[in-house]
Amino acid sequence: MELSAPLAYAADPRQAADDAAALESAGLDAVWVAEAYGFDSPTIMGYLAARTERMKIGAAILNVYSRTPALIAQTAAGLDAISGGRAVIGLGASGPQVVEGWHGKAYDKPLGRTRETIELTRRILRREVIDHHGITDMPLPPEKGGRLGKPLKILAKPVRPEVPLYVASLGPANVRMTAEIADGWLPTLFLPEKAQQVWGTPLAEGAAERAPELGPLQIVAGGLLAIGEDAAAARDLARPNIALYVGGMGAVGKNFYNDLAVAYGYEKEARLIQELYLSGKKKEAEAAVPDEFCELMSLCGPESYVRERVEAFRAAGVTMLNVIPVGPEPARLVETVKNWL
Repeated sequence: MELSAPLAYAADPRQAADDAAALESAGLDAVWVAEAYGFDSPTIMGYLAARTERMKIGAAILNVYSRTPALIAQTAAGLDAISGGRAVIGLGASGPQVVEGWHGKAYDKPLGRTRETIELTRRILRREVIDHHGITDMPLPPEKGGRLGKPLKILAKPVRPEVPLYVASLGPANVRMTAEIADGWLPTLFLPEKAQQVWGTPLAEGAAERAPELGPLQIVAGGLLAIGEDAAAARDLARPNIALYVGGMGAVGKNFYNDLAVAYGYEKEARLIQELYLSGKKKEAEAAVPDEFCELMSLCGPESYVRERVEAFRAAGVTMLNVIPVGPEPARLVETVKNWL
């Protein structure tokens, strides 16, 4: 397994990027930059490219509504060029909360839009002339009844004709598509012991249709990391994030993360967390998160226990362990776990 970490979200971006860059010498293989409705990922990724030499720099994620496939391909090519071939582009449909509430776009055809974006991004990076008509339309030339636009190919020459494209997906149909066409998968709130029961079938079905040249699907997942005899208490730091996603990322009946908690077997708890969160009782929602949920998505405890958690993620198919170091010495934690891998 490789080892990665997410960039601290909603923090001072330069300080967060500097902190992530400092972990490169401790053995960190990649850093993932979220954007949601905060700072945009590519700007911070460009800064990270200048501050690092070896680690991969990933977007987690760029949604497929607010940018055209052409712009996503340009962004992938540009980041790959300035980083010397270290870019990884995480894509996803996000959710109505961000797409409609922030970007003002209709949240329609998420699977078809994601599939077309991946197809077009790959074609653009191969410098094909793009004449495409589907969910994500490219213009018809005037002689074919269109306006003044005409099919083009990317002006620059990408460093790599194939920048890895990962997809953030949760629902069965989306996970099936991810296993079929993406280079990697970015699941959220991943519980390794329950992953097979929730995603085993769609992953297998997608893999059966997967092109051999793509190679095995890479899986990025993990959680809070704390090592020590009293480190188990750090699991509680996961509660606000779980409560936010399960309770507040979407409306009742339209929250993918709540659906996931139900699929994990926490139906009663998921309903309560959502009711509390949407009524403004965030602390009560956090307290309603099951202890088991916090434990299974974390790597917190004595060294022997954390080693067991690492192996649980490995057994679930994770190829890149994504950790959030907790405590005053994040570099030491990264170095320790990296030595186990």
